[in-house]
Amino acid sequence: MLEMQSVTRILRENGFKVTPQRLAVYEALSRTYTHPNAEMLYNMLQPDYPTMSLATVYKTMDIFSELGLVQVLNVGEDSYRYDAETVSHPHIRCVVCNRVDDVFDVNDEDLLEAAAAKSGYELTGRQLYFFGRCPECRKKLGSKDRH
Repeated sequence: MLEMQSVTRILRENGFKVTPQRLAVYEALSRTYTHPNAEMLYNMLQPDYPTMSLATVYKTMDIFSELGLVQVLNVGEDSYRYDAETVSHPHIRCVVCNRVDDVFDVNDEDLLEAAAAKSGYELTGRQLYFFGRCPECRKKLGSKDRH
């Protein structure tokens, strides 16, 4: 995740206005690890920015995605999720509560090499998603099974 000075510089260098709303969206995203969608970000920012529209959040996320400031995640829901951590890493989504977490320190180089070798593609990027039940949902489901 970048510091706000870097975000400001990148926006300016690419011809985008630096607005308090855009900076607030990035700051909110960089402070959370919940991988929110645009509506969740909008709801997080409403108390401090009551005049900000949901459209502003969507447009800001499009700009940030275009500039490589965020990862756009498609974890099988109706809306995209966002991650301010742009270093490539897998994600995992709970199929019960829809929580999305990062999965760091997983070596997927063998998988990448195999995909390139089997397909003949020169790989330029990747997104890897896992699905399962998170520890909290497993506990809840486990306690229900005992009764």
